[in-house]
Amino acid sequence: MEIRVLKYFLAVAREENITRAAESLNITQPTLSRQLMQLEEELKVQLFIRSKSKIVLTDKGMLLRRMAEEIVGLAEKTENEFSNYEDIIAGEIFIGSGETNSMHSLAKVMKDFHDLYPQVQYNLYSANADDIKEKIDKGLIDIGLLTEPVDISKYDFVRLKEKEVWGVLMRKDDVLASKDYVTADDLIDKPLISSRRGMIQNEIFNWFGKNYDKLNIISTYNLVLNASVMVEEGLGYAFSLENLINVNDETNICFKPIFPKVETGTVIVWKKHQIFSSATTKFIEEIKSAFKEK
Repeated sequence: MEIRVLKYFLAVAREENITRAAESLNITQPTLSRQLMQLEEELKVQLFIRSKSKIVLTDKGMLLRRMAEEIVGLAEKTENEFSNYEDIIAGEIFIGSGETNSMHSLAKVMKDFHDLYPQVQYNLYSANADDIKEKIDKGLIDIGLLTEPVDISKYDFVRLKEKEVWGVLMRKDDVLASKDYVTADDLIDKPLISSRRGMIQNEIFNWFGKNYDKLNIISTYNLVLNASVMVEEGLGYAFSLENLINVNDETNICFKPIFPKVETGTVIVWKKHQIFSSATTKFIEEIKSAFKEK
């Protein structure tokens, strides 16, 4: 299976049309059709459902799409690193970040580093800690900014000093919105929207204590922006870190900290014993310097 053919497959999956995909790849339609048929024969599965109007992926096709995106991404990342393997600091750095206000601190380091090495480009991937760790393990991401609690035993890391406060997003017209903070008793039997990360859910369960079995979690999320929309539409209350969602006079949602207070930290991680590009190696040195203990 060639990388080139996987790129052909991804183009068709993206365009859902052989003609448009062929045009985007600058090859003829018969050539592209033949390559796709050979790919299906090689894998011994049907990848597409073909109709006059468009092409749709089968279940096997969707599985291949996810794997092909990772394979092609890793191949392109490898090519870029070797093409820039010179004395000059240049190339791409792949960074994964969870939703955290500490991104401001990392962004300042990125800005300073780019001022020194303007030929460096950043590729930022936003997801939760579990997704970012998976991509670090596969070599698709160099550096991750993760919200604790998180298992970082496999990584080298620096821990940021800032702590972030957990609370609940709710509508401003909610009965709890007049309070300075909310307690576990306030949220018993209320419709709750929680992070899907197991470690975060455990933190919430521990905060609820003996009342955890009375939780009414109606939905989970991996990024809180969409959860805030659900809150805005009156679906429930979303657990969130403070300052992740813009709440002001023009929005109809607000943030209330929980009591007893729950704080969390953040860490910047990278894979142990990994050989990085010169740009990424230099950037990690910059991170260590910026966040070293005073």
